[in-house]
This record gives sequence, structure tokens and C-alpha cells, in this order.
Amino acid sequence: MTTLRESYLYHLWTVLCAVYYDSGVHRCLAALGNWCNRQIDGSRLLRVLCREGAVARAWEDSFLCRLLTGLVNLPAWLLHKLYLALRATFDDSFFARLAFEMGHETAIAQSWLIMLLWVIPFSHWNNAYSMLGFAALLVLFYAGAMSRETFRLDVKHIGFYPVVLFGSMFLAVLFSYEPSASFRFLLYHIAAALCVLVTVSAVRGAEDLKRLAAGGGVCVLASSLYGVYQRIQGVEVNVSYVDLDANAGMPGRVESYFDNPNTFAEVLILLLPLVLALILCSKRPVSRLAACGVFAVGAAALGMTYSRASWVGIACAMVVMVFLWKPRLIPAFAVLCVAAIPFLPDTIWHRILTIFGPADTTTSSRFPLYAAALEVIRTSPISGAGLGTAALQDYISDFNLYHGEAPFVHAHNFYLEVWIEMGLLGVVSFVGSMLWNIKKAAHTVRHCAPSAARTITCAGAAALCGAMVCGLADYLWNYPRVMCIFWFVFALTIAGIKVCRRETEAA
Repeated sequence: MTTLRESYLYHLWTVLCAVYYDSGVHRCLAALGNWCNRQIDGSRLLRVLCREGAVARAWEDSFLCRLLTGLVNLPAWLLHKLYLALRATFDDSFFARLAFEMGHETAIAQSWLIMLLWVIPFSHWNNAYSMLGFAALLVLFYAGAMSRETFRLDVKHIGFYPVVLFGSMFLAVLFSYEPSASFRFLLYHIAAALCVLVTVSAVRGAEDLKRLAAGGGVCVLASSLYGVYQRIQGVEVNVSYVDLDANAGMPGRVESYFDNPNTFAEVLILLLPLVLALILCSKRPVSRLAACGVFAVGAAALGMTYSRASWVGIACAMVVMVFLWKPRLIPAFAVLCVAAIPFLPDTIWHRILTIFGPADTTTSSRFPLYAAALEVIRTSPISGAGLGTAALQDYISDFNLYHGEAPFVHAHNFYLEVWIEMGLLGVVSFVGSMLWNIKKAAHTVRHCAPSAARTITCAGAAALCGAMVCGLADYLWNYPRVMCIFWFVFALTIAGIKVCRRETEAA
């Protein structure tokens, strides 16, 4: 770092920063940013959007919340009673004390787990890994809860809407067109629910949040480096991913080790905001420089996926990140985005222009998918076809609802797919869960002092916003591993809200 500080580029950068901060451009942008801040604070619309609903407010004191809290903590309560009865025996045991201490550091164990799970190539991946991994974390958490009465699973902060959503998944299996096919997908959702429960409960402070975000950063680094390697080696153009007539000259789309370029891009839009948060909240120059490198490689790999929906999603995520973190930077961010347009590679710019082009068959092929999904909603609006793409595909095939050329895999729309799989209760609770979490994060960071927890909470909410926008043209839960990453970011945002509120109360 000494060499870097003594370099010509570093001195040039400091001079340019000094000139900029003394310039009229900076004063104008700062004044415009402060005006934006005042408009946000006085906006009636935002006050309505950020207001917590009556159902969400009543959740923490509700009978259902207390019941579920008691049920999930019943093993911990029994283990604690056993510990009190044999306290001398456990305290004299080295292995018991080791298990207790490991249990108290479940968040650290989770950070290592996600590093290991999310870098496994698709060819060697098994969806049982997620279930086994998070079940092991739950057991580890119970080990920590055995010696501490206050160390308990936190259902209260997970919220009403996510609990209803996970409940609707069981109903979707019960009323499924193919219950046996849906049950397999229920196991994937149970793994995601365990991820949420353990993450929200295990995080105790900002350091845990940073460790978990860093775990996601390792996934970004490993997958992005492999994606860049694929580009250097050359990627064959897959005609099922690209319309060669509308995208002439576009190279093959990198997919890293996720089997599909869209899937790889979805992982990046979920995790890149967390890497950006690490850049902003890192205290050591080496850590910040490393995070900058990971973000740069990840952004380059995202461009190489040529995933248009994910590009729009990451753009939305960055806007929300700036809006939540420092609203006064919005004008400068807008200027920077406009200034960056001429530097985009031609293939990326042409790919962007095809988003609304009806001549692109990869775009027009979605309309028969949407039509089939709407037919499922028309025929079975309340219960849907059943949890998982397998039951849905059988339903659509048996009733001849799809008339496109390519095979029907999913609806290519997050909201339609959730509705036709889980029914009306599922889609309402899904949208409610996302809005509740994002609104709560926005409200919390607006009334919280600058901190690492605040920055990571902003990043989590921004990533969810990006995923929701991307979901207008794709289904992010098609791959169970991406589903688990999605719920990890969701849970990390809730944990960040919890830590921010503790910091505010302690101040």
C-alpha cells in the first residue's frame, strides 16, 4: 500500500479530487443532491410507501408468532434443560464446550458454508447440498442454544408475509396437479426457509453481516474469474440463447459454472451489491482494494453474459443503492451513467437496443409462455397448478395450454410463475414479502446513523429491487441454488435491519 500511495496515479487522483471538490460543478451537484434529499424527506408518497402496515405491526405480538417461535425453539429449550441438569458434566467436557462455542459462532460457519457451496460447478452440484448444509447449521445453532437461554431462533423479525409464503408452499403441494412431483420442489423451498431462519437468528452485529457478505463475494470472484476465462478461451454461440439475425456479431454468452448465462447473471445481480457495500464499509485499504477488484471482475462478467433482463436489474439495483445510501449523490450518479454510455462495447449497446425489438425471437418467444401462464391463472386462479416446474409442465401439457415452438420450461416471469405454481395466496404473500422487506429497510436506513450495517442493509434491499425488476422477464427460482442465494440476500437484509435498530437504540 505504501508503493500505491507514493505512485504518480495516486497523487494525480488526489489532485483531481481536490480540484473537483473546489469546483462549481461539485457545488451545483451538491446543491442539487441536497434538494433531492429534502424532496425525499418531505414526500407524502414515500411516507405512504415506507409506512409499516397494520398486519406487519401486529405480527410480533400475535399468537401465531409466539406459537411458531415456541415450536422452532422447542429443541433448544429441551437441550437447555438437559444442560442445566448436567451442567457440571458439560462444563468439564472439552468437546461440549467446543460445540457450545461453535454454536455461538454460527454466522461464521455459515460464511464458510456459502463459500464452499456456491463455488461447486454445476456438473458436480446436487440440490441436497443446500438442505444438508443449512440443516447442519441449524443443529450447530441448537448446540449454541443449549448453554445460553437467550440464544434462540428469531421468528419475530422474519415477518408475517414470509411465514405465509412458506406456508402457501405446503398448500401448493397439497393441492398440486402432481403432488409427488411438487414434493421434491418443496424440499428445495425448505432448504431456503432454513437459510432464512438461520441467517436472521445467527447474525449478532455488523461483523457477522460483513462476513456473510464476504462469503457472497467469494462466489462472485470465483464464478466471474471462470466466466472471464471462458471468454478468453472462446464461447460457442448457442442459438437457443441468441437470435443471430437480431444480434449479428455478438459473441457467445458466458455462463461460468452455472449452466446457463441468465442464471449466472441473476447470481451476480443478487451478490454484486453486497460486494459494493464491502467497498464502502471496509476500513482497511487492502480490503477495500480487494473488494474493488472483485466488483470490477463481477461487473465485467455480468456484461459478458449478455443477459438483458439482468442488465436492467443491476441498473435498478445501483439506482436504489445510491438512493438509500446517499440520496444527494443521485444527480452525480445520473451524470456518470450518461457519460459512461459512449464507452459501452458495440455488442452490448446493440444487445440493449434489442430489448423492445419484436424482431428478436428470444423476446417474441416469451409471448406464448405468458399466454399459457394466463390460461393457467384463468383455469385455476386460487390454487395454481402445483409447486415446482414439473407439476406445472404436466398441467400445461395435459390441458394443451401452450402453443409455442420451444419446450415450455417456465413462464419467464417471476410473478406469473409464482402465481401459477402457488396460487393466489402464494403470489400475494410473495409480493407482500418483498415490499415489506424493502420498505422496512428503506425506513430503517433513513433513520440510522452511517455504519457498516446500514450500508449492507442498503445493498441487500437494492439487490432485491434489482431481482424484482429482472423477474419481469425471467424466473429466478428455476435453479434451486439461485433460489437459496435469493433467500440468503433476503435474510441478510432482515438481519441488517435488526442490527441497525440495535445500533440506533444503543446510541
